Amino acid sequence: MRIALAADHAGFPLKRELAEALRRDGHDVIDLGTDSTAPVDYPDSAAAVAGALREGRADRGVIVCGSGAGVSIAANKFPGIRAAVCHDTYTARQAVEHDDMNVLCLGARVIGPALARDLTTAFVGAAFSGEERHRRRLDKILAIEARLTTSAR
Repeated sequence: MRIALAADHAGFPLKRELAEALRRDGHDVIDLGTDSTAPVDYPDSAAAVAGALREGRADRGVIVCGSGAGVSIAANKFPGIRAAVCHDTYTARQAVEHDDMNVLCLGARVIGPALARDLTTAFVGAAFSGEERHRRRLDKILAIEARLTTSAR
């Protein structure tokens, strides 16, 4: 799987560990920065991952900031992106299976590296179920997005 991976300065050390783990697991990692702990703005990290998904360069994305909240809020502003902060493996898996989540957001100041690796494994190993009830709900989300994206123009 092609995984777009980005972080702000708070998430940089964890991003580096996740990149190595994902590569060891056979994934193609597209590292979109940052490359140090020098301060950067988390919306730029979210925009980089969202762009990679929207352009078809990646299948899924992972973004790391201090709490995971900021990058989740920013990423969800992009049409076609369904991002969530997950700090347990059930949510990381279930959000893909039921909600077709395509971006996992993690908080480096909230969880440790071992849990972060478990979360990314659950996320990339999950697939949208396509069950009627989940498809129906996802279609409603997509309709809201389409309506608001069209009205914003």
